[in-house]
Amino acid sequence: MHSAKSIVPLSVPLPSATSEHAGNVPKWLLDIEEVYLEPAVLEYQRGREILARFPNAERIEVNSHWKIPGLFGFEGNVADWNKIKRNVLVLGVKKSLRAEPNSRSSDFIAPSHANGCAMSCSYCYVPRQKGYANPITAFVNIEQISGYLTRHATKLGWKPEPSQIDPKYWVYDIGCNSDCSVDALVSDNVRDLVRLFRNLPTAKASFATKYVNRELLEYDPRGKTRIRLSLMPQRVAKVVDVRTSSIRERIGSINDFYQAGYEVHLNFSPVIYYDEWQADYRELFDELAQVLRPEVKAQLGAEIIFLTHNEKLHQINLGWHPKGEELLWKPELQETKYSQMGGRNLRYKRGFKADLVSEFSDLLTQHLPECNIRYAF
Repeated sequence: MHSAKSIVPLSVPLPSATSEHAGNVPKWLLDIEEVYLEPAVLEYQRGREILARFPNAERIEVNSHWKIPGLFGFEGNVADWNKIKRNVLVLGVKKSLRAEPNSRSSDFIAPSHANGCAMSCSYCYVPRQKGYANPITAFVNIEQISGYLTRHATKLGWKPEPSQIDPKYWVYDIGCNSDCSVDALVSDNVRDLVRLFRNLPTAKASFATKYVNRELLEYDPRGKTRIRLSLMPQRVAKVVDVRTSSIRERIGSINDFYQAGYEVHLNFSPVIYYDEWQADYRELFDELAQVLRPEVKAQLGAEIIFLTHNEKLHQINLGWHPKGEELLWKPELQETKYSQMGGRNLRYKRGFKADLVSEFSDLLTQHLPECNIRYAF
């Protein structure tokens, strides 16, 4: 599957891996056999800690976490899509530190502490950048990332006025290119970021997730991290949310995350059109209404994002999961959409989509009236 490998000699002693953490990593999701790492990784305490969590994995030195011959950009890897996600980890040093302005989920997208994912949601946009393989890449220079965020938030000062993003705090999305709940199985980066924002007086962290990692209940965010549980009808999730926690498990965790000190919102993304979609969402909303405690409903917010697809991703998906494309690839209902970065994507046709957004919003308001719809498109 991969090209020639050079085994890294460990001139720096590694800290011992804790058996407690090793036991909490589900083998069906992560069973790391190969770790690709930049040479500088061993200079960082976080890098040595991560390697100690996977002591039996083969270590392969690479010049760049972005340019790994035989892994990224190699078409033959499509057949091993899920195997690579389960068995491969990439470690690197994040060189470009910049908070990208945002206007919907957050005020800013934080510099990535990781990208890629062990899960395999077939609509995920991140594989469009790498091509043919998309395992977790974790960045080991978390102190630099945290220092940058501290300086950025401090320079901003207090938010001058409320917004749909948050009435009080500047919000930083810390999981735009990965799933923080899964990243936390690999390193303490997420724990460190939750602690950082807990102590930043003017800022709050935010991330969406499709995996229930109950270790996060111990992070003590004190209301300064917003976790957005991504939800869709289970029968659709079984097809497109590959290698994720079930929808029932996600819903069952919401009260617990709130009790642990998180602000908990809902992320209906992507909303996929199919026959009888309204009935399935009615059932989902009713389940939420029955499960969530009144105090949880009172602080609930929701993001509604209808499907955006991509022709390149469509071609990749045909190589490993064509069943999912039966739901995602509907050219007769879709039109070309150019992203802010100039990418050519597909979305539901404008008038058709406007009707869908309206129907969805009305359904949610009818069945879960306490939920504030932060935005819908």
